[in-house]
Amino acid sequence: MTTSIRGLKRSDLTHGIVQVSLDLKTLDDALRMAAIAVEAGADWLEIGTPLVLAEGTRAVRALRKEYPDHPLVADLKIMDGGYGEAAMYAEAGADAVVVMGRAHDATVQRVCEAGEAYGLLVMGDDMAAPDRVAEARRLEELGVGMVLHHIGHDHRNMHRELKLSPLTDLPGIVAATTLPVQAVGGLSIEQAVGCPRIGAGVVVFGAPLAIDDETSFTIPEGDLPRILGDAIARVHETPVS
Repeated sequence: MTTSIRGLKRSDLTHGIVQVSLDLKTLDDALRMAAIAVEAGADWLEIGTPLVLAEGTRAVRALRKEYPDHPLVADLKIMDGGYGEAAMYAEAGADAVVVMGRAHDATVQRVCEAGEAYGLLVMGDDMAAPDRVAEARRLEELGVGMVLHHIGHDHRNMHRELKLSPLTDLPGIVAATTLPVQAVGGLSIEQAVGCPRIGAGVVVFGAPLAIDDETSFTIPEGDLPRILGDAIARVHETPVS
């Protein structure tokens, strides 16, 4: 069974699908969280940036071995050395990588070249773009396969008075590109579940649902399997507009 998600089209997403981000510091915690996520019905697993930094390609290989039928997204936040970094994670078993839109055009293009060579879905992250609608168009023109609309954690928390949310620009971004769109950054469960109705069919559950806080990066206590399972079921029932 292939896990390839390269070539995913917006029209392929009739109902929402769920990516669970493993924003954790150890491989043991990541495998434990992945088991909870898969049991709850997650479609894709993300090697979150903390896990990338702590465990590197080892995490991808371990998750690939444990979950051969689940697409794996490596949130590398690539800013330079695009081809080599994307290739390294593709060879370890990743199915998608993230490149930052704030990188040079050449870097985005090199990641896309690696995507072509290795069968990767390239996700372009618009974090910190001054015009996010224009950035979505630019990323599509450069060759990415998905636009990741992202309001950064630090920026949101330092400027709470602005009430920043990825939902603000999401309709305009969906209208500006033909690609699948994903929205992340401070969404509540209710807001995330509603994203497919706005046209963002790949829903991400991570912090704060799946991790405790940004310092400890640990799995929260409580009824996580039930909460996550209910949220995923609701996303799966939500049609993509």
